[in-house]
Amino acid sequence: MKEKKQKNRTYIGGQAVMEGVMLKGKTAYATAVRDPDGQIQIESKRIKPEEQKSKFSRLPFVRGVINFVSSLVLGNKVLMRSADVAIEDTDQPSKAEKWLAEKHKIELSSILNVLSTILGVALALVIFIWLPQFITDLTPLKGYQTSGSGWNMLWYNLLEGGIRLVIFLLYMILIGLIPSLKRVYMCHGAEHKTITCFEQGKELTVENVKTCSRVHDRCGTTFMFIVMIVSILVFSLANVVIGKWIYVAGQDVLNKIIRIAFKILMLPVIAGISYEILRLLAKTEHPFFLIFKWPGLLLQRITTREPTDDMIECAIAAFNTVKAMDEDETIPERVFAVAGKMSELLKSTKARFAAVGVEEDEAEWIFALKLDIPKSAVASEERILKQAEVKEILAVVDERMTGRPLWYIFGDTDFYGYKIKVDERVLIPRRETEELALHVIGSAEEEFQILDLCTGSGAIAIAVAKELEKKNLPVTVTASDISEGALALAKENAEANGANIKFIKSDLFSRIRSRYNIIVSNPPYIPSAEIGTLQREVKDHEPRLALDGGEDGLDYYRRIAADAPKYLARGGMIILEVGEGQAEKVVQLFKYADYSIIIKDMAGVKRFVKIVI
Repeated sequence: MKEKKQKNRTYIGGQAVMEGVMLKGKTAYATAVRDPDGQIQIESKRIKPEEQKSKFSRLPFVRGVINFVSSLVLGNKVLMRSADVAIEDTDQPSKAEKWLAEKHKIELSSILNVLSTILGVALALVIFIWLPQFITDLTPLKGYQTSGSGWNMLWYNLLEGGIRLVIFLLYMILIGLIPSLKRVYMCHGAEHKTITCFEQGKELTVENVKTCSRVHDRCGTTFMFIVMIVSILVFSLANVVIGKWIYVAGQDVLNKIIRIAFKILMLPVIAGISYEILRLLAKTEHPFFLIFKWPGLLLQRITTREPTDDMIECAIAAFNTVKAMDEDETIPERVFAVAGKMSELLKSTKARFAAVGVEEDEAEWIFALKLDIPKSAVASEERILKQAEVKEILAVVDERMTGRPLWYIFGDTDFYGYKIKVDERVLIPRRETEELALHVIGSAEEEFQILDLCTGSGAIAIAVAKELEKKNLPVTVTASDISEGALALAKENAEANGANIKFIKSDLFSRIRSRYNIIVSNPPYIPSAEIGTLQREVKDHEPRLALDGGEDGLDYYRRIAADAPKYLARGGMIILEVGEGQAEKVVQLFKYADYSIIIKDMAGVKRFVKIVI
């Protein structure tokens, strides 16, 4: 079997799972599974890179043992997780399950997972260690198991090893006849084809992957075959060399137990040797070594099947995810959307948020808004979430973990009791800005003309117009902004809230022609050099035009101070929001003011400046 020469070397490998594929890289692994709704779900986790592990764990032979055990643990874990996604679970917990969970904090599913793992290991020991020994004892060579010449003992052990190999092959063939496991074999083929496609330098598309071979040098099946061959040799030689020393004469049952225990103790040695052989074979393409590769590659013809297109899509999704995570350490982990307890999902969501610096409070907002329950009740709510509900919540959680602000994801936020649409065209209104609107509302009198400079989403203008309307004050509110996108969104918000506002596109006062009793503004005030130090939610997503206040953050205040007198009515006032530490500097810009007032916000920060002319 001649493989095409690799163009891209990759360390990525994995295994098939229920209706999907798990692939593992240097720093992460990702599992992609198609759920009953036909959607691909992805779960990804970070792992410790090989170079960060202890030197001892990287020693030849030792690394094989550690990798073998860790692969078994991880493999069982992701297989169980994939089953949670792939198999539709419409049943509610039984009374017994609820009682165990509430009274004893015991999850029945966790117990079953542990029991299934123990039973799986026990079954493997019975099938591959006890059964070959039992069958061999039925042959004429039984008497040579612990006595006779070294050659006779060798033949006995070689026969036992041969029987073990036959059982292994039959086991692989028979489980492939089970419909669900046959699909796992098909997903196994998708895994191999995808890795081969990448190594051949092709774009990872379904059509390209379909043309690639479903056998691969680094397959776990090949490793298991090598384990079988090495075990035959190791068990046979070890029994011949030390067999007579450890067996008890006349104690047939005891000797059988000793032999089984001896084989179990030798498993780490076999795993270490087999791993080094696999590494050696995977690194070379010399024709001579094809002799050793051939049996494993042939065996893969049993453990892989030609996959369907949707299985290939899962494999590609898993590959792209783990490759991206290896290349970018900032990409967050993801979890499957499976039905379960709301409290557990909330806890895990808060932990995920904490890992990337997102406030836990936002997790509660997501649950409250998606489940339509009060935010104050989220932490104490006990209910079982359906998979569809979990999907909706995790869709928001995953997007939030990319750094996109929560209110951009939801598309709106609350400001002064009014729903304000927000997206990347405008800043998300802050709670302190509600206080700015409050100061304007408290300062307005009958027939006032009010101008909102740098209106953004229109939040201040809408709150002022609506609240003064409730007071039956016949004020007129005008809002301006230099951004067409911001103005378009502000008009939408005004219309949605029934606020009567006049909008003008203007660079501060450039297109303003009237005089006003109050000019209010929350202009850009972040010094240019500091924008790069802001939270990623702000610097990467909110519009720089609405943030950048120039070298010292005061450029807009200087312009307002210079031009505002031309647009203020007699006795008019300017009410501004300022950055922390800027209040006194802003006041000094209005040298012509009758008087100025610096006002602290609810947090005690000097946040607002009122200038009366």
